[in-house]
Amino acid sequence: MSAPTNHSLRRPEPSLLDDVPTAKKVAINLRRNKKQDHTQLLDEAAGAFEYAACKDEYWNPEKFSLCYGTPIWDQASESQRVLLNQLYWVAYYAQIISAEIATIYFNQTSAAGLFGIEDFRTVCDMLDLESSQERAHIAAFKKVSEAVEAEVFGQRVFTYPMRGPFHETMIYQDSSPFRRKFKRLQLRTFGLLSAGNAFIACQYFLVRGIRTLSGKIVQHQLSQYYTKYDREPDPVTGETKRKEDAPIPSKISYYHFCDESYHFNSSTIVSHDVVKSLPAPSAFEKFVTNLGVKGCQKDHRNFSSMVNGVFWFDPAAFAAVYKVLRSRAFGLDDKAARELIWDSFCKDNESFHLAQETHQTARESYKKYVAGLDFVSAENKKMAVMEKASVDAALRRNRRMYGRGLAPIRTWAPA
Repeated sequence: MSAPTNHSLRRPEPSLLDDVPTAKKVAINLRRNKKQDHTQLLDEAAGAFEYAACKDEYWNPEKFSLCYGTPIWDQASESQRVLLNQLYWVAYYAQIISAEIATIYFNQTSAAGLFGIEDFRTVCDMLDLESSQERAHIAAFKKVSEAVEAEVFGQRVFTYPMRGPFHETMIYQDSSPFRRKFKRLQLRTFGLLSAGNAFIACQYFLVRGIRTLSGKIVQHQLSQYYTKYDREPDPVTGETKRKEDAPIPSKISYYHFCDESYHFNSSTIVSHDVVKSLPAPSAFEKFVTNLGVKGCQKDHRNFSSMVNGVFWFDPAAFAAVYKVLRSRAFGLDDKAARELIWDSFCKDNESFHLAQETHQTARESYKKYVAGLDFVSAENKKMAVMEKASVDAALRRNRRMYGRGLAPIRTWAPA
């Protein structure tokens, strides 16, 4: 008797082979991401970057500038505004680096958890490609950001040395040594759980999808700064600028956004579709999932009037802004720098309302993203933790934490 073919063997559950539409979605997303992969272009752009070649021009739309809408921005000269625009890029992508370091690790642990699904290979190949792209993103962001800070400040301000995946993802957070240690324990535990449980592995991508949504809100607008080249005439000269003349950081923003669009598709497919091939989640699996979503809400419960579009705890970054104001680019003395920080972050101004609007847009998009998932709790579907953010609460927080936020600079002197 001849041996049975693979097609005649009874397949164990779960199996993506029986979910043809989802298997097709995965394959299409992988194929298209391979086709448009911007890794080589990112590497070439980062390799060609020289700060001197683009230090006198904006890299983002004007409203995406550090401290935009605050007295710091209002009082800045045109050259200082250009620098604040560039420092937004540096600060924003410093946050993205932190997120992508964690993503590389959890892509792999979650892929291990998906080994138990028949036809898992395409899903894992999709994640392998994304991890490779994340490494290229990180390298490009670090190359540009560190070059800027070395030239302008002679030391790190928003950047940091390369680090592992178990740090706080939000780099400016309301934290403490105990909280940081506990967060590292939580991240290590989730890595172990996701590596051995297909449902929890899928739900890492629910959290990743939520976090990516906040990025899409800003990154789409950053990418448009590059795409306007060859399309829109300069408002002053009337000439249409060529894309090859665009500042390299704006090119990097565009290439990154293109890659991340496919990463968001992956998150949605795995967390919303692949999960349907699995047995109904246990009470424990639901608990871990909802703990992850609530943890994401806690990370995003604040809005930043310093860097609109990230959800930093601004007082934790007051010392960084102080260094900017005390640098030779701004030249303020200690007293003037402290007073301007108070006026910018402890008194109502346009920046708070712009940041709140971005935060509300993010919250509404998160709610829509989880609305159809019956294993997500009612509290998380409402994004109740994020709902508490307000301009008044942010002002009270900043005033209360002003002294603690500036405490690290008591012994600091400009380079």
